[in-house]
Amino acid sequence: MNTIALIGAQWGDEGKGKYIDILASSADYVVRATGGSNAGHTVVRGDKAYKLHLIPSGILYPDTVNIIGNGVVLDPQMVLAEMDELAAMGVKFDNLLIDLRAHIVLPYHKEFDELAEIAKGVNAIGTTKRGIGPCYADKCDRIGIRLVDLLDENTFAQKLKQNLQLKNKIITAVYGGKPLDYDEIYTEYCGYAKRLQPFARDTGALLYDAVKADKRVVFEGAQGTLLDLDSGTYPFVTSSHPITGGFCAGAGVGPTAIKECLGIAKSYTTRVGAGPFPTELDDEVGNHLRDVGHEYGVTTGRARRCGWLDTVILRLAVRINGLTALAINKLDPLTGLKTIKVAVGYELNGKILKDFPADISILERCTPIYEEFEGWTEDITACRRFEDLPKAAQRYVLAIEKLVDCPVTMIGVGPDKEQNIVR
Repeated sequence: MNTIALIGAQWGDEGKGKYIDILASSADYVVRATGGSNAGHTVVRGDKAYKLHLIPSGILYPDTVNIIGNGVVLDPQMVLAEMDELAAMGVKFDNLLIDLRAHIVLPYHKEFDELAEIAKGVNAIGTTKRGIGPCYADKCDRIGIRLVDLLDENTFAQKLKQNLQLKNKIITAVYGGKPLDYDEIYTEYCGYAKRLQPFARDTGALLYDAVKADKRVVFEGAQGTLLDLDSGTYPFVTSSHPITGGFCAGAGVGPTAIKECLGIAKSYTTRVGAGPFPTELDDEVGNHLRDVGHEYGVTTGRARRCGWLDTVILRLAVRINGLTALAINKLDPLTGLKTIKVAVGYELNGKILKDFPADISILERCTPIYEEFEGWTEDITACRRFEDLPKAAQRYVLAIEKLVDCPVTMIGVGPDKEQNIVR
């Protein structure tokens, strides 16, 4: 089976970049199919840490074709800045392709994002203010500007002028902001178009041929299952579908093209931004996980909220993604904790909930039902076999496997690609 999707099984930030890097080393294609510059992966190579936001993680392998699919909302300014930064570190882009159907993030999307968050006040979602949601909204409203439009100066001029007339009215009349200048945006983005032209392709057709030819294709996840627009903690979610089904629409392939799905989860739980978080720890243990686990966002630098592992969430991820395996990442930050807790269900008014509720007002009132596990003090960062782990750590992993009914095939014991156990 040569096609595999990597999915964030929690609220994102699970360390997907590390596992994508492991699989990308033997991949023919790596495909990013959802989200935008609101995502971020860190790939560690020796003393170098590569911060990736829009560029697929296989870019470090010259023989791997890297695709930004039609489901991604592309910020030209951000992607070109990222390319320049990576180029300074010796990375080349002969193997990068961007789908012609990808929608373009424009300055008014970012303006709307920030102004809307301010207007919501205490009810703000906690977006990255990168214009992702407003760009997807324009896509659904059928007024979006795609890469294929940006590359044609006349088409771009017509669509930008039409959109900006409407957007400026809303910016000024509704939000009290300042209007954006058409000429300035047009000139700037035409410059971006010239730089992006060499990478533009119909990548869906290319992927179809690759799958038919039995090439090894890795579909790279961004964000996480609980941020899915339909299945996550709505409205505290992202604007796309970071689940297996999202890859089909966002990469232009059919569902039978994806044969395996690997879910990535931390050995504990984190999330960024607002929204319910049943196992959140606002105490010394939470601070320990944040500090030892270096829990700060790649894209924003924001401190992540930390808590115990929640297997209610993981069971949801297994179900809606069709996970065939799990990778439990960042087992090492648990070292030194005397007792480790795992949420196995929720309790609400004397009733036990085993499934993740659709109503977040219910979720906000739930109390986690915990099972407790013995901790360990041994350094596990040099372990390369499951049998090398302390017995308590082995029992913890096996318990997760049983609780979520999905095999754990990989275990991360440190940030480096080599600090990984394969079962």
